[in-house]
Amino acid sequence: MRIKKGFVLREVCGEHVIMGEGLGAINFGKLLALNETAAWLWKQAQAMGDFTIEALSERLCEEYEVTADKAKADVAEIVTEWQGVGVLE
Repeated sequence: MRIKKGFVLREVCGEHVIMGEGLGAINFGKLLALNETAAWLWKQAQAMGDFTIEALSERLCEEYEVTADKAKADVAEIVTEWQGVGVLE
């Protein structure tokens, strides 16, 4: 998986949001609000380019005190959300 071109993480009024920029995201027309951890995961996914749920889960475990099973479940949930709104390919 990877983040589609044209989608960026911005801070708007103290909130982390994913928004579309440019022609690649012209039909998106919305903002997706993220909590601190989800924003951190987005940044990790961006840095990795191609990523997997397992790779993001490992990074989450390295950064936060969370079990591998909980990390994988949480990452799978946020990735499913991102897929649902069409920001991943």
